[in-house]
Amino acid sequence: MKNILNNLAKEAKDKHIENKKYFDKLKKKTPKNLDYVMQDLHKVEFKKTNCLNCANCCKTTGPLFTTADIERIAKYLRQKPQQFINNYLRVDEEQDYVLQNIPCSFLDHENACMIYDVRPKACREFPHTDRKKFQQITDLTLKNVAICPAAFNIVEEMKKNLPL
Repeated sequence: MKNILNNLAKEAKDKHIENKKYFDKLKKKTPKNLDYVMQDLHKVEFKKTNCLNCANCCKTTGPLFTTADIERIAKYLRQKPQQFINNYLRVDEEQDYVLQNIPCSFLDHENACMIYDVRPKACREFPHTDRKKFQQITDLTLKNVAICPAAFNIVEEMKKNLPL
């Protein structure tokens, strides 16, 4: 897996300009069926992708925590929300709650999430490749292709399925 992730960083960097140009065109001329195509590509990719083999997102980045996330996770951990914030979170430069530490404190030694059933919305939706109005999150997707092998594969398939 380490080789795949090392190659991913290089490949994502090599494809960055191509992907940026593609996404710029996509925003200007969004295909009517974009969301359906993306949802299909996402489903196909995640039928063959096991995130437990990688967990690079949990090892290298942290999600934003909404108030609802904080309350839900704190309850699950039998803590008060402020206690959860004090123990695990900090406020970033955009005034969002994010993890104090990376890799994620809730990632165990087998790449499993110890709070999986109550994980943050951002984690549940990652890598966001099946989100509606996909053209609105292309900047985020550009970042995610360097983190997530599945996102990289989805974007490569997207360019084949929706040539612009």
